[in-house]
Amino acid sequence: MPRQPRSLEGKVVVITGGAQGIGAATATVLHRLGARVALGDLDRVRVEKTAGELGPEVLGLPLDVTDTDAFTAFLDEIERRLGPIDVLINNAGIMPLALLEEEDDATTRRVLELNLHAVVHGTRQAMRRMKPRRSGHIVNVASMAGKSGFPGAATYCASKHAVVGLSEAVHLELRGSGVDVSCVMPGVVRTEMASGLGEARLFKSVTPEEVAGAIAAALRYPKFDVFVPKALDFTGRITRLFPRAVSEWFVRVLGGDQLLASAVHSPERTEYESRAARSAPAAEHRE
Repeated sequence: MPRQPRSLEGKVVVITGGAQGIGAATATVLHRLGARVALGDLDRVRVEKTAGELGPEVLGLPLDVTDTDAFTAFLDEIERRLGPIDVLINNAGIMPLALLEEEDDATTRRVLELNLHAVVHGTRQAMRRMKPRRSGHIVNVASMAGKSGFPGAATYCASKHAVVGLSEAVHLELRGSGVDVSCVMPGVVRTEMASGLGEARLFKSVTPEEVAGAIAAALRYPKFDVFVPKALDFTGRITRLFPRAVSEWFVRVLGGDQLLASAVHSPERTEYESRAARSAPAAEHRE
C-alpha cells in the first residue's frame, strides 16, 4: 500500500534566508500547500516584500542568523505569533569564491559563522522545541559541495561537509523521537549565488523552484537524503566505487574541477561577492 503524504495544512514553517532564491521559492510552494510560513532574512526590505507578495498572513522578519540570541528571539516571536514551529528550514548561506591561499580570514569566519554555526544553532533550537512534542521536521540546506571538494570554494565546501555531518549525527540522535531530519544537497542552482558559473557537462543547473519542490516532497514523504537533481546521488555512488585517481579523472573530464574555480575572478560575481561580504554583521562584530 503506498504511503500517504503528510499534510502541510496549517503547519508552521520557518525559513531562514527566505527573501529570495531557494528560500522564497520554498515559501511559495509550502504556502500553496497550506502551511503557515514565516521568513527570516538579513534584508528587511526584501523579506517583507516577499512575505507581502505571498499573502498578508505570511510573516517576513529581519534576521541575522549569526546573532544567536537574535536567532533564538526570532524563533520565540514566530511561536508567539503563529504557534509551535513544525518545520525549520535552515537555508541561509553564502558562497564567496576564492582560492584558499587568497581568501582573507574575515571571509573564512563569515562563511563558517553563517553556513555552519548558524545551522548548528538553528538545529539545536528546533530540537529543543520539537522533541517535547514528539513532532517536527528539520531541513538543512547543504550542497553537493558537502559531498565533494571543488577548487575555488574550499571554505564553502568545508562548511557544507560539516552541515551534512551535522545532519547525519542529529538524524541518529533523534531516532524514535518523532522529529525528522532532511539534508538537501543541490548542484548548481540558478540564483544570484551562481553568478558567473558555467554549466556542468553531465548535469544542468537547476532552478530554485526545483529545489523547493524537492524540499516539499521530503516534508510530505520524509526522507533524509535529498539530492537535486536526483541523479547526483547515483553519480556520487558510482564515483566512490573507484580509486581516488579514477574518480578525480572523471571529475576533470566532466569539467567539475573548474566549475567554481573558473568563476573566482569573474566580474559577473562582483555584486554578489559584495553583498556576501556584508551578510554576517554579528560575526563581523565579534572579530
